[in-house]
Amino acid sequence: MILSIDTSCDETAAAVVSGRRVLSNVIYSQVLLHKKWGGVVPSIAKRAHEERIDLVIAQTSTRWINFFDFIKAIAVTIGPGLAPALEVGIKTAKELAEKFNKKIISVNHLEGHIYSPFVQNSKGNPKIDFHFPYLVLTVSGGHTNLVIFEDHLKYKVIGETIDDAAGEALDKAAKLLGLGYPGGPIIERLAKEVDNRDFYHFPRPMIEGDNLNFSFSGLKTSFYYFLKKMDQEERIKKLRELTSSFQQAVFDTLIIKTEKAIKKTGIKNLALVGGVSANFYLRKLFRQLAKKYQGQVLFPSFKYLTGDNAAMIGVAASYKAQKNLFVSDIKNLDRLPRMSL
Repeated sequence: MILSIDTSCDETAAAVVSGRRVLSNVIYSQVLLHKKWGGVVPSIAKRAHEERIDLVIAQTSTRWINFFDFIKAIAVTIGPGLAPALEVGIKTAKELAEKFNKKIISVNHLEGHIYSPFVQNSKGNPKIDFHFPYLVLTVSGGHTNLVIFEDHLKYKVIGETIDDAAGEALDKAAKLLGLGYPGGPIIERLAKEVDNRDFYHFPRPMIEGDNLNFSFSGLKTSFYYFLKKMDQEERIKKLRELTSSFQQAVFDTLIIKTEKAIKKTGIKNLALVGGVSANFYLRKLFRQLAKKYQGQVLFPSFKYLTGDNAAMIGVAASYKAQKNLFVSDIKNLDRLPRMSL
C-alpha cells in the first residue's frame, strides 16, 4: 500500500493505492477560492493547501487503525505545477517519511496523467489491461502534449505546447466572454446547445507540416480581436455560436495533431487524459478517430482526471516501487530538478 499526495495546483489530494487499485481517495477543491480572480492565485493556493493537507490525509486513512503500519511508501508529486503549491505536498511527504521511517517515491505530475486511464477502484474495475504502445494526449489547464507510452515508466514526448495549453485557452475565452472560471465546462455546455457547430472558423494553429507541437496563443489573440469588433449586445446574442466556434478550433487542432502522430508512428491505441478529457464532445471526436484507424481509445474515469489527483500519482508510484525507484536522499527532495518526461 502506498500513500500518495498531490498538491500541484488548486486541489489538495491524498489517496491510498495498492497496485492499480484505489482503496481511499480524498480531494479538497479550491475552485471557489480562485473563482473571483478568474484563475489560480499561487499564494492563495499555497495557504489553502497548508490549511487542508493534514485533514485530507487524515480522512484518507480513517479506514485503518495504525495506518502507517500498512504503508510501504509515500508518493508525492514533485512537478510540474505551481512551485508554492508543490512545496506543501513535498514538505508533508518528507515529514511523514521521517516520522514513520517510510521510503519516498517522487512522481512527475504528467506521469500520473498517463497512468490515469488504468486506475481501478477498490474492486479492481475497470478491468483494462495494458496493450503497449499508446499515443497519449494530455489536455489540461496547464499542459498539452503528445507522448508515446512505450512500456511501464517508458515515455517519449513527441509534441508539446510552445506557449499556452488548450485548457488555458478555453478558460481565457470564457473570461473574455464574462463566463467565469473554470471556463471549459461552461463552454462545453453552451456549445452543445448549438450542436458544437463551427460558425466563425477561427484559426487552427500550427497544423501545417509534420510538426507535432501545439500553440494556442495566436488563437486566443484572434478571438480577442474578433470580440473587439462586436458590441456587448451582439456578444450576448451570439454567445453560443462564439463558444462553439472557439471550442471547435481548439479540438480540431488536437485531433489533427493526434492523427498526424498516428500516421507518423503507426500507433493506433490512444489515451486522452487531463481535465479537458472530461469534455463529452472531445471524447466523441477521439472515439471517431480511433475507429477510423481501427484502434482503441482510453479515457480516465471522471473521478481520476482532475488536475491534482493523488490516485493516479499513487498508481504511477506503484510501478516505480516494483522497480525500487525510491528517492535516495529525502532531505534534498525539494531540491530535485522539476522532472520532465
